[in-house]
Amino acid sequence: MQTETRDRRPHAAELKFLVTPDVGDAVRTWAREHLTADPHGTGVHGDAYSTTTLYTDTPDQDVYRRKGSYGRSKYRVRRYGVSDVAFLERKLRTRPLLSKRRSIVPFTELARLDAGLTDLGDWPGLWFATRLAARRLSPVCQVTYDRTARVTSTPYGLARLTVDAHLCARTAEGWRFQSPEYMPVLTDQHIVELKFLVAMPAIFKRLVETFGLAPMTVSKYRLSIAGLGLAPAITTTAAEVA
Repeated sequence: MQTETRDRRPHAAELKFLVTPDVGDAVRTWAREHLTADPHGTGVHGDAYSTTTLYTDTPDQDVYRRKGSYGRSKYRVRRYGVSDVAFLERKLRTRPLLSKRRSIVPFTELARLDAGLTDLGDWPGLWFATRLAARRLSPVCQVTYDRTARVTSTPYGLARLTVDAHLCARTAEGWRFQSPEYMPVLTDQHIVELKFLVAMPAIFKRLVETFGLAPMTVSKYRLSIAGLGLAPAITTTAAEVA
């Protein structure tokens, strides 16, 4: 198994939309008619999976408040379904580049993130632990949601559509995933997201026009922190579309 990947995408775009459950269901049906199932999906349509993520922040909530470079990067640990591995991830955006780095470690080794850096040796998560220490980051909340994912080919690579529902959260308790005693964060909205390179595919333009979608700035982490009462809500605004 490849334990680390790096992905650098110039001119990458991510558009998000908050929609009602009825619209979310309609978008999901539309996507199943016009797009291909995500290769990692499961379920009846081969396009579904659940995601659980531990998000990190500083004691001063610099990530939540988008302070300086903290507003351009997220460090998180992600688990898909009940997999026995976890993904240590950094997502960094600097115009016009989106960069992702992730390492895969056994689920049982997450506790090593509490160890001193000198005790990690050549562990695949050493880079992640080093940056956590440098940026004063630690787990803040655990977020889960159900995702439907479909893809389509473009001249620049795969473009991806996702519909996320049942967003829930709970406070984190160290580097471990807790039992599902979650607080619902979004009960009356779904999150539709479009990811593509360079130019929006014509099929995505048709989707936006069909459902009258308006892009918004949406962060599952910030929604969860506000929903848990750990910080005041930050108003969702219209997104800048380049």
